[in-house]
Amino acid sequence: MAQTHQLSKSAFDRLTAEHADLTTRARIEIANLIERAREMGDLKENGDYHAAKDQQGMQEARVRQLESILENAEIVEGTEAGVAGVGTIVTIVYEGDDDDMAETYLIGHMEEKSGSIDVVSPGSPLGSALIGVHEGNTVGYAAPNGELRVTVKKVVPA
Repeated sequence: MAQTHQLSKSAFDRLTAEHADLTTRARIEIANLIERAREMGDLKENGDYHAAKDQQGMQEARVRQLESILENAEIVEGTEAGVAGVGTIVTIVYEGDDDDMAETYLIGHMEEKSGSIDVVSPGSPLGSALIGVHEGNTVGYAAPNGELRVTVKKVVPA
């Protein structure tokens, strides 16, 4: 069974547009690059040709990745105000740390990343512990070096 990818509507739309671009305009562009490189002669020692083929391979890998994500996507709606969930930006402070050491994360799929905010998966130990927690509450989760506790300072929609 394929993994379900929880995405916001905006991330789903952005990935759909990227897929459409890569399977149309970008494929034509890379085919033209390969054709121009072929015209230069011997393919064994043609750096332009090999570079274009490498670029094509990376592009097609991204197309397959996008297809897998989009085929198994679940669009999630926001949670109620002040409650951490998929698609929310959560500011936390680890137990024993000062408030000025707060860390901010977006709970969601890695494809949600935009800007400088780090993304934490809802399936990770921290992400799953934060789901459903209200601002001001403290929650614990199992980490490789033992139990960690965090206090949720702020929750805002992404």
